[in-house]
This record gives sequence, structure tokens and C-alpha cells, in this order.
Amino acid sequence: MQMVRNSVPTSDSACIAIGLTYLLGAAHRLLEFNLEVRMDILTWLIVGLIAGLLASAVVGGIGYGILGDIIVGIVGAVIGGWLFTALRVSSPVGGLPGTVLVAFIGAVVLLVLIRMLRPGRRLV
Repeated sequence: MQMVRNSVPTSDSACIAIGLTYLLGAAHRLLEFNLEVRMDILTWLIVGLIAGLLASAVVGGIGYGILGDIIVGIVGAVIGGWLFTALRVSSPVGGLPGTVLVAFIGAVVLLVLIRMLRPGRRLV
């Protein structure tokens, strides 16, 4: 085995070991990233479902089914985030409950707008 400056081994087996360590680290980071992406998607689905169900109950009606409520909740989260940013207001609750609150407010706004735009329907 040959030694280079700073006592770093340069044999073939050492280079292979370093390469494998780097490769395993990269694979671990990729799996971690995929898990985080899956959790983010799962979180969005859960937040969307909760916000959509709550908004449907508040605005009135029986909801739009699980998929429809998830879509209403996710679109409501976007609308709520935009409203809170435009009004320079922050959520009074942090974490996941704060996210659900913002999504719920946005979903209520969305459902009220939909009901206002539908012809022949009352607002309340």
C-alpha cells in the first residue's frame, strides 16, 4: 500500500472502499429524499381532506366526496396561503394545525366563491 501526503492510503482496495462509502451515502440520501417527498404528499392529502371536509360542513352541504374534498382542501391551502401573505397575516397556530387552519380558511373562500358563481343557487 502506498501512502500519499497526509497519510491517505491510495491502494485499489482503499479507493474502492471510499467509492462504495460515497455511493452508499448517495443512495441513503436519495432514499431519505424519496421518503420526505412521500411524507410531503401524504401530508398534503391529509391536510386537504381535513380542510375540505371542514369547509364543506361550514359552508353547508354534504361535501364533494373524498377526492373532491382533498382537491378543495389543497386548492384552499393555496388560496389561504396567498390571502395570508397578501394581508400580511400569520397563522395564530404553528405546525400542522396552522397549515390546516390556513387551508380551511382558503377552502371556505373557494366554496363561497363557487356558490356565488353558480347560477340559481343561494349563497347560504
